[in-house]
Amino acid sequence: MRVQAFLLSPHDWVPNHPRLPVLLYRQALAGGSGEDAAVTFELRFRSNGWPPRWRAGVYDFHHYHSTAHEVLGVARGTARLMLGGPGGREVEVEAGDAALLPAGTGHRSLESSNDFLVVGAYPPGQEWDVCRDAPDAQMLKRIDQLPFPHSDPVAGEQGPLITRWSPP
Repeated sequence: MRVQAFLLSPHDWVPNHPRLPVLLYRQALAGGSGEDAAVTFELRFRSNGWPPRWRAGVYDFHHYHSTAHEVLGVARGTARLMLGGPGGREVEVEAGDAALLPAGTGHRSLESSNDFLVVGAYPPGQEWDVCRDAPDAQMLKRIDQLPFPHSDPVAGEQGPLITRWSPP
């Protein structure tokens, strides 16, 4: 597994997180895709303290979450995502990859294969919202002060989240 980390500046109306980088886990699951990979991602996320909440694709419009950090496990297919809002950073993901998006991180699907399937999970007690407008001061404060996850959703207690994210 290779991990890429990058911090996104605010773009247009999307705040992104002021200090926590996006983490892209390349080949987080070695081999396999489809139903087995979805189950494997769900089991891994759950065992690392991030309860899985849904299976679907990624919305085709820019949005962010002000109330939750989010991990996306690509179980099947491929996609080209835009991270960071309009004018942000394009990334390609494929089956076996995962993306950890700190609260405030803009994301949308630019295109995806017909079989694209993602498993989404959040830290305990964090319920996601879907924000499509510029944040107000209260939302910015919530994004910055959201409780810190105690475990990396992909790699557990010794994972990249622990070394590359720092609590407020």
